[in-house]
Amino acid sequence: MSDTVARFRRLLWRSVVGRRQWSVAKQVFLLQVALVVVLVVSGVLALFLQSERDTQSEATRRSIAVAETFAHSPGVLQALAAPNPSKVLQPLTEAGRKAAGVDFIVVMDTHGIRYTHPLPSKIGERFVGNIAAPLAGRTYTESVHGPLGHEMQATLPIRDTHGKVTALVSAGLKVKNVTNEVDRQIPIILTAGAGALVVSTGGTALVGRRLRRQTHSLAPDEMTRMYEHHDTVLHSVREGVLIISDDGVLLLANDEGRRLLRLPADAEGSHLSELPGLDPETVELLTSGREATDEVLFAGERLLAVNQRPTDRGGAPGGTVVTLRDTTELQALSGRAEVARERLKLLYDAGLGVGTSLDVRRTAEELARIAVPRFADYVSVDLDDGVLHGEEPAPTAATLRRIAVHGIRSDHPLYERGRLIDFKPFTPQARGYGSGHSELVADLAAATDWRAQDPQRTENILEYGIQSLISAPIRARGVVLGIANFYRAKRDPFDEEDLTLADELVARAAVSVDNARRYAREHTLAVTLQRSLLPRALPEQSALDVAYRYLPAQSGVSGDWFDVIPLPGSRVALVVGDVVGHGLHAAATMGRLRTAVHNFSTLDLPPDELLGHLDDLVGRIDQDEGDGEDSDAIVGATCLYAIYDPITRRCAMARAGHLAPALVHPDGSVTYPELPGGPPLGLGGMPFQTAELELAEGTQLVLYTDGLIEDRTRDLDEGLELLRRALAGHPDRSPDASCGAVLEELLPQGPKDDVALLVARTRALTSEQVAEWDVPADPSAVAGLRRAVTERLGEWGLDEQAFGMELVLSELVTNAIRYGSGPIRLRLIRDRTLICEVADGSNTSPHLRYAATTDEGGRGLFLVQQMTERWGTRYSPQGKVIWAEMALRSAAPALPEFSLDSFDEL
Repeated sequence: MSDTVARFRRLLWRSVVGRRQWSVAKQVFLLQVALVVVLVVSGVLALFLQSERDTQSEATRRSIAVAETFAHSPGVLQALAAPNPSKVLQPLTEAGRKAAGVDFIVVMDTHGIRYTHPLPSKIGERFVGNIAAPLAGRTYTESVHGPLGHEMQATLPIRDTHGKVTALVSAGLKVKNVTNEVDRQIPIILTAGAGALVVSTGGTALVGRRLRRQTHSLAPDEMTRMYEHHDTVLHSVREGVLIISDDGVLLLANDEGRRLLRLPADAEGSHLSELPGLDPETVELLTSGREATDEVLFAGERLLAVNQRPTDRGGAPGGTVVTLRDTTELQALSGRAEVARERLKLLYDAGLGVGTSLDVRRTAEELARIAVPRFADYVSVDLDDGVLHGEEPAPTAATLRRIAVHGIRSDHPLYERGRLIDFKPFTPQARGYGSGHSELVADLAAATDWRAQDPQRTENILEYGIQSLISAPIRARGVVLGIANFYRAKRDPFDEEDLTLADELVARAAVSVDNARRYAREHTLAVTLQRSLLPRALPEQSALDVAYRYLPAQSGVSGDWFDVIPLPGSRVALVVGDVVGHGLHAAATMGRLRTAVHNFSTLDLPPDELLGHLDDLVGRIDQDEGDGEDSDAIVGATCLYAIYDPITRRCAMARAGHLAPALVHPDGSVTYPELPGGPPLGLGGMPFQTAELELAEGTQLVLYTDGLIEDRTRDLDEGLELLRRALAGHPDRSPDASCGAVLEELLPQGPKDDVALLVARTRALTSEQVAEWDVPADPSAVAGLRRAVTERLGEWGLDEQAFGMELVLSELVTNAIRYGSGPIRLRLIRDRTLICEVADGSNTSPHLRYAATTDEGGRGLFLVQQMTERWGTRYSPQGKVIWAEMALRSAAPALPEFSLDSFDEL
């Protein structure tokens, strides 16, 4: 009975256990679910712990940073020393607390008594926290429950200038106010865990299905149906499939594999080397056992792509499985696609490499070089001769000049570069130029129309091996600018597709050529205008030995200018200016300003007054142009104006926003004078100032524009130092040599902006060339002056001009005595001309008029005008100077016709 019960219990237990046996798929499913749950819980827990740690770390860091910043803030020590520190520090701590984002900043004395607190009622109470460590000079952080709640605070000392701890500062935050992202991360973690749970469930289900499919519980009909499906797929695919053993025996070949390799029906089970129709290269690859990916095999007239992989992975028997794909037609398509790709790449490179500059010749060279040898063996570019000068092209191909020729060899028989070619009307070049459409000559040997251009040269071309030609017109904006000729030798001749490619290549270059042509035209016009506005030659004068250099910028013309203007009394004015901007507008403005300076200089104005008038003119130009359509074309200019007097050796100068000149002294030293700087021209509102310098004879005065010293690679001070270095130590060097040395030192690669450089060496008139007399305010003194002047002219060897000079000085001195005021002074200067100057203290100026026959006077200045080359008036702080110049002649001048009444005023 007991045995029966025991057997029944065992059977019952087995039945229960058997019903509770779970499948592998279910066990994997439960394991993955448990793992995901554990990971999600662990991640949430770790996030909570990390957030707690980050909260404390963030509160500590921010508290220390704010406390240190406030402890080292300027003014804290002064506030602590004040009679009422709380009154000063409380607003500061509250402002700092709000700006730093902390909950409190507390300043206390060394006993812990608060000076400040967010709650004003807590001021004066004892600080809650440890102050022993800060009093010892250390920073102390702690978590306390203070007046604001649970806080993280940092306390550190405030030291005086001697390092002594004079006070303490504490900053902190309430822990609950520190940003905590755990609430936002929990939904993400839970969502990710749910997603992982879903994915694992789906994956487990798939694994379970695969396990059930691989069991032996399948029915026989199911296994048979599976085999039939496998056999149908294997023999129906369009790829050949081979299975080869590791000893080279063919184990399996599907129908496509038999067809591609032309295998016999009983090929399976045979060694590959024994099968007919397989070449040695195919046998070597199939028996090697190595991996192969899309390797190409030639099987008769077919191109086969072979993929081969080993089968011994995962414990399977050794061998290889091979797939074969017929790529004969695909290779042909790939070839055409490769050609198309190469052409697109050529067009892309042409877009980047052709037309990189606004230079016609360089653009033509780039077109020729980009096409050889990728498209043609030889390329020549012929442009109308007028295009090179910015002009419109001719209607026929009679004046084409070869600009570029390039080929795979340099000994070709084509026309050389630079030659002017007159293409006959029946040649492909002339037809393409006239019609604007490309001409294709696939076989030059069979064509006859092009031979008459130059029979001997065409024969040489054919003998050289050139056999195909495309002549493509270079056409832009409806105008043909030239012809590009593409030649091929000993390779496939050009076809219609090549004709299209040639048109595309030339079209890309045509726009650049036309842009370069237009730029050349505008640049030529601008340069011509600018050079016509600059001095053609320096005027003759004796005060200065002058040399200059003017270099236009590489990018175009600008508004830099210079001038040397002779003034009365042997004086000379030097001018250097710079108009802001480039192009025709800047050049035209420069011409207007240069003309204005000439006009103002005839008034013999001081430098500061001349710049003032010039500033008014620029202001009016700005106003006129600002009212027009081009309101952005506002003028900005700088100018330096200097007047040198060789008699006194004094130089007066003023500047308007311009760089100060350099002075090279006779001892070789270089200085930059302290010249008052005025604003640039056109700003108005500020007066200009004149500075006077006394220059020793032989001093070099160097005037320049900013393009000489300013550059992107160096600052202004470095440029001035380079200029000083180039000028120093050469006092005897000529001005022309100084110009060359300066440009070589500062601009070895050429200027990027316009450069105007003027070097003038001072000269001085000796006392033997100047005679002066004080004139009494008595008409009877005129006779004595005439005798004295006659004697001085005799000493100078100018006896022939004594009579004329007596008449002139008699008129000028008599007028000064009669109408002027003292003191009166007469000066006679022998220079390139004979100059007579009469100075008096009045500001009234004489005027020339035509006297009637009944007038008793009014003919004196007319007499002066007839006897002299020129005469005029200049004003000075002491009055005015009437001057007259007579040319130095060996014979006496012819006297004008006048009556005796002309002497009435003498």
